[in-house]
Amino acid sequence: MFNTLSIPYCKITLNKRGADEYTKISFPLKYGIFSEIETSDAILQFNLNHEIVRAKSKDRQWLQPSEWLKRSMGNDWIYYSTGGYTGVFESIGEYYLPNLPYPTNSLIGGKPFDEPVVNQLLSSWHEIIGKSLDSVKNSRKSSHNSDLKRFSLDDRAKEHNLENYHNFIEFLESALKNTPQSLQKKTEALFNASGCRVTVMPPDARHVDYDIIPLIISDGCLYKCRFCRVKSDRPFAVRSFNQIKEQIEQLKEIYGHNIINYNSIFLGDHDGLNAGSSLDGGIDTIITAAEEAYKHFQFDKSYMKGANLFMFGSVGSLMNADHKLFELLNRLPYRSYINIGLESADQDTLDLIGKPLSALQVEEAFMEIQRINSLFDNVEITANFIMDENLPAGHYPAFLRLVRESIKRPKEKGAVYLSPLRINKPSREVLFEFNRLKTLSRLPTFLYIIQRL
Repeated sequence: MFNTLSIPYCKITLNKRGADEYTKISFPLKYGIFSEIETSDAILQFNLNHEIVRAKSKDRQWLQPSEWLKRSMGNDWIYYSTGGYTGVFESIGEYYLPNLPYPTNSLIGGKPFDEPVVNQLLSSWHEIIGKSLDSVKNSRKSSHNSDLKRFSLDDRAKEHNLENYHNFIEFLESALKNTPQSLQKKTEALFNASGCRVTVMPPDARHVDYDIIPLIISDGCLYKCRFCRVKSDRPFAVRSFNQIKEQIEQLKEIYGHNIINYNSIFLGDHDGLNAGSSLDGGIDTIITAAEEAYKHFQFDKSYMKGANLFMFGSVGSLMNADHKLFELLNRLPYRSYINIGLESADQDTLDLIGKPLSALQVEEAFMEIQRINSLFDNVEITANFIMDENLPAGHYPAFLRLVRESIKRPKEKGAVYLSPLRINKPSREVLFEFNRLKTLSRLPTFLYIIQRL
């Protein structure tokens, strides 16, 4: 049975096989199994639920041929740009920069959503599916009439030809049903299943192009820091095993056939690590959730190689965590990434941003991160620090004491992310400061772009 149909209006490819391993590479690479519609005007790609996931215009006004739009499970369209390749990889650790349609803290990138050609594609992609369906149906009629006149084509060949068209029509009809409105309803079902929207994803999720399944195991956070724009007002609480298992079942249904293209989970929300420190469940909450997700999402059968687990943590949850938790995480069939919000090792800065910690606690947590990273091959702890032009004078010197003076030699593990405090206000001064700090740091150092699911 043919996987590609070429007719005058469009070319359709079903179940195209993209890359099966996430890779840092400087040319466009699409992951997973997907179907594609290509016309003279655009290229549209669809997941195994026949929902649009990527799009690119072929108009000469399109910003750059290797750039594209990607739709997230949160139904946000994200524009992936090269940034001219100038400093993008050095800044974020990836070759393509996600430009977001909502206010964020990025210091680099342009404004692709202001471009008419981008908005034209966003408003017309569903119409392109309809035109493709009409073209295929008309082509089938023409082909059938032609076959009837060709006596050399036997009945079996005719049946095969019609069946081949049927597969493409079935795909297009299914894709056409996934309207912008129905996609939004599915997104709302995802948020309802999780009990919340993931307002910020761990920076380490960049390793899997942010393709994560959100499994919320706890609500709220410990500190309610004054500077934080993504915090939850809810008090910290661990969810019950029944709630977690019910959520897994709902997520499995929502992700549907396309779950085979996923190999990563996010154990949320803002301090998933603290679920392991809680008296109500403790270590079992994290480990059981991870094991149940791996089993029910069938990550062992994923098209994508390996499996990944992402979490946020706090200074308190890290320092209170039992050593056994990291031993158990290390044995799981995941590569686990835990991102800790340190923010600053300077007391004046901590007081200014309203983080209820001492500089000594931050320093001790940083040293614990180094210890854990040295002990476990399959667990990596990363850390966040803030950036701004108006921070106290001691902030950056304190940062360098940790990432340079306390580290004897450069390390490849345990990335440090610098998060600009200002939203939608790129600053050359802050970007210059980032480049200076990155050069001096003995740990991998990148910008943290706040991105939601």
